[in-house]
Amino acid sequence: MTAIVGYARTSTTDQIAGLEAQVRDLQAEGCAKVFSEQVSATQTERPQLKAMLDYVREGDTVIVTRPDRLARSTADLLSITKSLSEQGVILRVLSMQLDTGTPTGKLMLTMLGAIAEFERELMLERQREGVAKAKAEGKYKGRVPTARRKATEVVQLRDEGKTVPEIVTALGISRASVFRILRSDRNTASL
Repeated sequence: MTAIVGYARTSTTDQIAGLEAQVRDLQAEGCAKVFSEQVSATQTERPQLKAMLDYVREGDTVIVTRPDRLARSTADLLSITKSLSEQGVILRVLSMQLDTGTPTGKLMLTMLGAIAEFERELMLERQREGVAKAKAEGKYKGRVPTARRKATEVVQLRDEGKTVPEIVTALGISRASVFRILRSDRNTASL
């Protein structure tokens, strides 16, 4: 027996009317069970979303009013949809008239995914161009490695008679980093 399941979410507890409206719309679409929560999409824990994903079975349909109620981003939406699809569950998004149980719905979702990937590639390209320009202008130095920031402390602890394991424990850096810093210090001292 297949089920029609709804998922409703608002970001804050102040949005009770918005949550009630979503639940009402989902019930009007025939949802026998509605999972709802008031939690920001940016939070890693969304217990009712997890419960809904665990609840649905092959042949079920999940309905949401808008995609941003279900997912944080297009990538997140695609990930959730893929998970549902692997379970044999259809997703319907009321605001977009998207239904992954139809060829048109699958096409729309594929296009959303392609657009999201395209946007990400453009963003990465702009980032690479910006870094190259900053390097050319001498403004980009990159991240200073964590262990190198502690070079003075490594040398000081060695001069105080500390062993390599004691230095590693005291500064929270790797043995290899300590040896690299000490080797560099010896080379500098011999100049």
